[in-house]
Amino acid sequence: MAVDEQARHELYNQLVEALGSDHARTLMEHLPPVGWADVATRRDVDAALLALRHELTGAIHEAVADLRSEINAQTRLLFFSMLTVMFTAVALAFTAARFA
Repeated sequence: MAVDEQARHELYNQLVEALGSDHARTLMEHLPPVGWADVATRRDVDAALLALRHELTGAIHEAVADLRSEINAQTRLLFFSMLTVMFTAVALAFTAARFA
């Protein structure tokens, strides 16, 4: 049985008659604003947290893999650039020594 606003209002009126306005308002504020089917249980929260943890773990693994591939590409570029610079410096040194 779904609780609608009319039923909540009737309950509030009965509580005002039985307990008084302040106590009735306090009690009604502690009731959920919607039906109990819409209230999350501890199990629901745990399942949502587990799903979020799996999603974040997958995203982190993907980001780390991307970072590693970028670092490998930059390292390879740096190595070959330095190798080219060293060969050029050696060639210039031999050429300078030959003409000196």
